[in-house]
Amino acid sequence: MENVEVARILHEYADLLDIQGESPFRVRAYRKAAQTLEGLARPVAQLVEEGEDLTQLPGIGSHMAAHIREILETGTLAALEQIRQALPHTLAHLLRLEGIGPKRARQLYDALGITSVSQLAEALKAGKVEALPGFGAKTAEKLRRAVAEFEQRTKRVLLADADQLVQPLLQYLRAAPGIAELEVAGSYRRRQETVGDLDILATCEKPQPVMQHFQAFKQIDRVEMAGTTRGTVVLQSGVKVDLRLVPRRSYGAALHYFTGSKAHNVAVRTLGVERGLRINEYGVFRLPTGKAQGSKHEAGERIGGEREADVFNAVGLPWIPPELREDRGEIQAAKRHALPTLITLEDIRGDLQMHSTWTDGAHTIEEMVRACQALGYEYCAITDHSQSTRVAGGLDAEAFKQQWREIDGIRQRLDGIVLLKGVELDILADGSLDLPDEVLERFDIVLVAVHARLNMKKAAMTKRILKAISHPAVDILAHPTSRQINKRAPIDVDLEEVFHAAKEHDVAVELDAQPQRLDLNDVHVHRARELGLKIAIDTDAHSIDHLRYMRYGIDQARRGWLEKQHVVNTRPWSEFRQWLRRRR
Repeated sequence: MENVEVARILHEYADLLDIQGESPFRVRAYRKAAQTLEGLARPVAQLVEEGEDLTQLPGIGSHMAAHIREILETGTLAALEQIRQALPHTLAHLLRLEGIGPKRARQLYDALGITSVSQLAEALKAGKVEALPGFGAKTAEKLRRAVAEFEQRTKRVLLADADQLVQPLLQYLRAAPGIAELEVAGSYRRRQETVGDLDILATCEKPQPVMQHFQAFKQIDRVEMAGTTRGTVVLQSGVKVDLRLVPRRSYGAALHYFTGSKAHNVAVRTLGVERGLRINEYGVFRLPTGKAQGSKHEAGERIGGEREADVFNAVGLPWIPPELREDRGEIQAAKRHALPTLITLEDIRGDLQMHSTWTDGAHTIEEMVRACQALGYEYCAITDHSQSTRVAGGLDAEAFKQQWREIDGIRQRLDGIVLLKGVELDILADGSLDLPDEVLERFDIVLVAVHARLNMKKAAMTKRILKAISHPAVDILAHPTSRQINKRAPIDVDLEEVFHAAKEHDVAVELDAQPQRLDLNDVHVHRARELGLKIAIDTDAHSIDHLRYMRYGIDQARRGWLEKQHVVNTRPWSEFRQWLRRRR
């Protein structure tokens, strides 16, 4: 069982406890444990198997550790099964809708017997919800939109979750008899922030033993299709996986075809038609004279397909990185030999948003900094929350002064990495900042973000952010749209206006690398690049394990066409320090 699956059970238990009206401290404990497992670099099952002490993990006490071991041994939690007798487990899905908290979920259940999102949709359609006390027509309309959004987003899983699910499967498949090439295609290979089905391509000597091996994978819930060269299964997580076994001579063409995107493939095939070629998942063929691309007659002379580069070479293009294959200008750039030299994880010199035990982080400042040092970073910033973010234990001015004294001591003990005194500062409703100017001027780096009053109208929200980033102490606008993928829609803000103002004030915009945020999205990242904005890729790490999220920020950055020079924290310390001092 993978970490994401254990975490899902803990999340469900927390949600049902919340709906039942249990202590918020107890609910929070299960949610924090689930978040810890989601952020672990190693499988928790492996930790248990090796006899590791789970209580050494952040937020995991002896009672929680016993629950985790129970889930790994039985596939469920007895306490969860007990609460499911009183409350249907699908009721927890209501909490994933914008505008529904535990009290409203319980009210819908008690008053209308609603136990699922689909039942809520029916009740909304029948006009029953708006008649309930505390709801009304406006709330009902918001819930209709929330249901529609939920139905779309639940078809896809976070890229990081897909990683956790697919890596054990790939490791298992590599042990299949006669397996050679093996790769995941589709949106996963293009590193989209969410993934639907997983498409795996492979070459092998004999298909039948490989297919039998595939269908024996222990984490399969059911086999949907079992052919000679193609099999489809559904994992216990609910994710569908297709395995296609293709001839070696077609592998490159198939990899290109199934990687997509559809729009990119159409553009490449169109170039092929202009050259008298047919390009499909079987290869690249020169059409006989007079035969059209769609002809059902002989395919013509095979001129490539074993390597993915064969497809691009056939139409006069260099190989295009998968992250760019969205038909957003990559074909034209390739024709001009102007494809970007995309940023890599190795380009990052520091992490500029991290949290510690001073607020809602799981590790001390020194532990976080030493972990950054182990990654080879030249600098990092501790940016705990300011006072208005009460849910995260935000710090007031006096608390920050105490934290600075601790940082001064750590600086004396540590060599080889620069530790910055930072803050993730709340942008208040009127656009003012959460700490006085005389405190702000003493920070080395200041990030600002919207954490509350997320439902403001577009004009008001835009004005709020514009005022904040015009402040001379501000360096970075953190997670600019405040979205949480599959959970919370972005705030309504005129990003174009915000971007222009950020450039005017030389404020960087953040690409928050947390998998559930990835904020900015890839389209916004590309637009920021076009406008010449500075971008910071940060992990928003709340534990040491979260530092590995940087790779997802890099994935998103590559989808947004970013090169090393577009990102402020690729600069060596000597250059980055000069930028920090620009207004100080």
